Amino acid sequence: MGERGETGETGETGETGETAETGETAENRYTHTHTHTTTQPHTHTHTTTQPHNHTHTQPHAIIDDNIFHFFSLQKQFCFESQIVRLTLVYTSWVCMCVCVCVCIYRPKEITVIDPSGNTYYNWLFVITMPVMYNCTLIIARACFEELQSDYLVYWFIIDYVSDLVYLADMVFRTRTGYLEQGLLVKDEKKLRDCYKKSLQFKLDLASMIPTDILYFYFGLNYPEIRLNKLLRFNRMLEFFQRTETRTNFPNVLRISNLVMYIVIIIHWNACLYYSFSKAVGFGADKFVYPDITDPEFGRLVRKYAYSMYWSTLTLTTIGETPPPVKNSEYFFVVADFLVGVLIFATIVGNVGSMITNMNAARADFQARIDAIKQYMTFRKVTKDLEKRVIKWFDYLWTNKKAVDEREVLKFLPDKLRAEVAINVHLDTLKKVRIFADCEAGLLVELVLKLQPQVYSPGDYICKKGDIGREMYIIKEGKLAVVADDGIKQFVVLSDGSYFGEISILAIKGSRAGNRRTANIRSIGYSDLFCLSKDDLMEALTEYPDAKAMLEEKGRQILMKDGLLDLEVAAQGPDPKDMEEKVEKMTETLDLLQTRYARLLAEHEAAQSRLKRRVTKLEKVIPQVEEVTGTEGGVPPATSKETQ
Repeated sequence: MGERGETGETGETGETGETAETGETAENRYTHTHTHTTTQPHTHTHTTTQPHNHTHTQPHAIIDDNIFHFFSLQKQFCFESQIVRLTLVYTSWVCMCVCVCVCIYRPKEITVIDPSGNTYYNWLFVITMPVMYNCTLIIARACFEELQSDYLVYWFIIDYVSDLVYLADMVFRTRTGYLEQGLLVKDEKKLRDCYKKSLQFKLDLASMIPTDILYFYFGLNYPEIRLNKLLRFNRMLEFFQRTETRTNFPNVLRISNLVMYIVIIIHWNACLYYSFSKAVGFGADKFVYPDITDPEFGRLVRKYAYSMYWSTLTLTTIGETPPPVKNSEYFFVVADFLVGVLIFATIVGNVGSMITNMNAARADFQARIDAIKQYMTFRKVTKDLEKRVIKWFDYLWTNKKAVDEREVLKFLPDKLRAEVAINVHLDTLKKVRIFADCEAGLLVELVLKLQPQVYSPGDYICKKGDIGREMYIIKEGKLAVVADDGIKQFVVLSDGSYFGEISILAIKGSRAGNRRTANIRSIGYSDLFCLSKDDLMEALTEYPDAKAMLEEKGRQILMKDGLLDLEVAAQGPDPKDMEEKVEKMTETLDLLQTRYARLLAEHEAAQSRLKRRVTKLEKVIPQVEEVTGTEGGVPPATSKETQ
């Protein structure tokens, strides 16, 4: 076992290279046979079968050359072994120092890492690198001996750097906080104890077992003794999961991860196929890997490429590989096919699910378009209007405006939904002059009630004489104030402009009342925010001071434009307003009465249940007393019987 790779390489170097070179030198320099035998230390026997040709180099030059070459090889081998041993010793020393520092040095105030923060996420990326390295290259180095032996020193350096990262990860975990009753735990002892009690600590500890000591027993060509390093695989999975929640393209990431898992599985199977071929015998039949003495199949790149090709064909159940011959080969192929069917059935299902999710929004949107088309066909809508409707839908989808904001945000808590709405719409609402000085609470209420609307070219937002039930704020696009003919333009409104704010306030004394005073038409596609009168009044019920201030601002604007009748405005409150208030109070009273009736019914039901229980107890107690008296203090029946 300890001779894997080393014996073959030494034999090739010692017999093929060295012997050939020595023989060539001897043939060129001498015409006689030279034998050098050493039987005891410092005792030499020198036999010459042919006369010496004294015109050539002396015989002791051959001995010197051979000795020099032998010691050069020995020195090179010792130097490489020294590097490996020094690497092992140095790494062990560093690991021991780090462990001692971690165990002894206990700072009073430690830095706790938030598991939802960037520091934790960046560290997951760091620990993912050595995990990925171990998952892919340990098996490859174990199966392809040239890969291990040709780059031995480099592998050892990378291995022990990875071990240091693993060790640092354990320290990092003892500084990672967790939530307890909604608060981040920062107590060092709690964090350490929580980590020690977890399953992950046991896996981490197992991954740090120094199995490299077995190198001294088996030899340096057995990297599979480091397979315990694969126990950190879940750290890589955690990194991918957190990346999925952070990225704006989760479906692309899911598919990329799936492809990566497929490649890793095929890679492992390829390595196992090559090892299986080695166990059976290279070139023993058509199923196994061809004879490596063939120069075409002796190169490392060809070995790996051929194995990957075979593994891909087998696991994807495509076939077209040479049929097995021996019983062991049949069993190997059966196991491969079973793994391939299970794994790739799962993979295909996941890919189908991902593609369905990616197209879900498009399918839902297309269903709405189809329903509208069917309706227009059934109602025999004109072709011109039908084209306008379809163009409007195309604009929504092309510019990603088909998303219903309320549907998307309804899963968020109220406060968080308010913060999102404020971040998106508050600056737009502040542009309206009557809302400029309003208190923050009212603005938050109004922001949640803004509704986005999209208008096509030529659409009228409002016409002169219409009842004003909404006000509008232009987010993007251009609107024109036009004459009654719809052609002549008086004013063009652009981003940030607003209109209709006076009509929804229903200010007493306004000459226009709550009627629209102009025709406003969309020039191109326009995105507007709409605030309805009902939503505004509902928000203002909780802010009476703000309502009075808004009405005063509205009166000032009407006075400035000469649209306020001062006599009417000076009169008392409008009876209609009083009627509306009375109606609202009546509705509130009805609601309170309904709730009171429900609570009263629940109370009566609870009282009835309590009375029934008391009645049962009154019937059972005499029986219990009777049993206790006759049997001399025997405890009553069980609680179930009492009940």
